[in-house]
Amino acid sequence: METLEGTELCFPQLFNTSCRKPMRPHFESMLIYILLSSISLLTVTLNLLVIISISHFKQLQTPTNLLLLSLAVSDFFVGLLMFFQIILIDGCWFLGDLMCTLYQYLAYIITSASAGTMVLISIDRYVAICYPLHYSTKVTHKRVQVCVCLCWICSVIFQSLVLNDVLKQPGRFNSCFGECIFFTNYIAGIADVIFSFIVPITVIVVLYMRVFVVAVSQARAMRSHIAAVTRQRSVKVTAKKSEIKAARSIGVVVVVFLICLCPFYCVAITGQDNLLNASSAEFVICLYYFNSCLNPVIYAFLYPWFRKSINFIVTLKILQPDSCETNML
Repeated sequence: METLEGTELCFPQLFNTSCRKPMRPHFESMLIYILLSSISLLTVTLNLLVIISISHFKQLQTPTNLLLLSLAVSDFFVGLLMFFQIILIDGCWFLGDLMCTLYQYLAYIITSASAGTMVLISIDRYVAICYPLHYSTKVTHKRVQVCVCLCWICSVIFQSLVLNDVLKQPGRFNSCFGECIFFTNYIAGIADVIFSFIVPITVIVVLYMRVFVVAVSQARAMRSHIAAVTRQRSVKVTAKKSEIKAARSIGVVVVVFLICLCPFYCVAITGQDNLLNASSAEFVICLYYFNSCLNPVIYAFLYPWFRKSINFIVTLKILQPDSCETNML
């Protein structure tokens, strides 16, 4: 009987203080392993392609793409951090309290910086569409670089304050050996929800709605202008397609962000211990991370230059002399 119980412990030699492994079917464990490993590998690969593309080809180093580069860097590290989440599938953490704290600290910083970068991207698009004549003077390489640096610095400072208790004494909130829990006190958790989710999503929604209104008004203005020299029916179709395209682009950005992040922050406010079992908690965290896999698809795969740069990278043309000067647009 003792042997059977020992096999259920993370550290059998620490019978009284070791965490117990959750009882889970082998098929379910293998499915989770494969799913998380695939998402992690895909996230790292896609974002690495974005990083290489923008960093290598000079023509792609525009202010907007510098923001995409920052987003890709944060999402790349999220993909790497998912390997730590894979370690926790069996319910046991074998890397020690210090690594657990470091994992939590980096995860909070990177995801916070990712949300901040998304806000910067929405501001960039707002200025580009609503104030096109002033875009080149308001949005410069230097200003974008400063904003990106401030975004990362603020994320580090803010999350250091949020995780102050954990950083002071790693593992203080673990109830047994082999446990790695993400813990913040209630006030710090509320502050994190406000500044890492509510404020960013509010800014994104408001700015994109403004962009949508401007895009629709421009489509209607174009329809009115062309109606004087062409048939009304064809113009209506063109204008309608423009409006649908604008609505779809905005909807994808906002809805995907909400779907992936809402469950995590709702749990953060209410307390996951009261609402979720271990499997559900893992699903919420993985869905949160999955947003980093979708970001390069939403922000980069829609651009033709990205497909062209992938071809250069895969065929190793990127290794040719002066390949950085290639016309990618």
